Amino acid sequence: MDGTLDHVMIRVEDLEESLDWYQTHLNYEEKGRWEADTFTNVFLGPEDVHEDGALLELTYNHDGRTYEIGDAWGHIAVRVPEDALQESYDQLMAEGVEDYRDPESCGNRYAFVTDPDGHEIEIVKRDHGAKWSIDHTMIRVEDADEALGYWTRKFEYTEVPGRWEADSFSNYFVAPEDAPDEAMKVELTYNYDGREYTMGDGWGHVAVRVDDLNDAWDALMTREAPDYRDPASCDHNYAFTKDQDGHEVELVTRD
Repeated sequence: MDGTLDHVMIRVEDLEESLDWYQTHLNYEEKGRWEADTFTNVFLGPEDVHEDGALLELTYNHDGRTYEIGDAWGHIAVRVPEDALQESYDQLMAEGVEDYRDPESCGNRYAFVTDPDGHEIEIVKRDHGAKWSIDHTMIRVEDADEALGYWTRKFEYTEVPGRWEADSFSNYFVAPEDAPDEAMKVELTYNYDGREYTMGDGWGHVAVRVDDLNDAWDALMTREAPDYRDPASCDHNYAFTKDQDGHEVELVTRD
């Protein structure tokens, strides 16, 4: 399968407010939209996003529901140039974005802000990719070996540079073996204290791009991935499985 990470989906309570936030502060533009009777999906990204760069999908349900963020999903990370972390953070502060974790509090290695619904957004320094493009999505896992095995066996991913071993936790980054630097990675965060996590419903899924939906699904079933929503149940437009902790993974095709 191709395996490129296509997008990450989050749920929002006010679509227009969220669109304004991402378009104003991260300079995103609308890349696609799907209007259904009960929900709207909007895909966003920088104007010059790489052809293998991931997009952000905003899902708005029309019934006025509210969401719980939970802690099983951590954040999305967006890129700024190596020498522009403080400048970029100051720009967001000047625009009225909430001051969550500034560069100084993070050792001037990164920073964090939150969007209108409380989704955490990390700002990371990179020498590749368009400014504000998505660098990775972080999820928390309860067994690091099992999580690494899931992405390796089910999706043929490899661990890529970026591992960080600390006294109380480890971070691992996985992606397709030949993925360009500009593609999104999955960051697996494992805390050593044996904690468990709440999934919540403010985050939706990560989506993996495949060449042939049915072939990819058959491969996942052979590799004993959870059968969550098969292609037939989704009108052969997409499908869903889950990782070992219950994070949803969508399979999509792209022309």
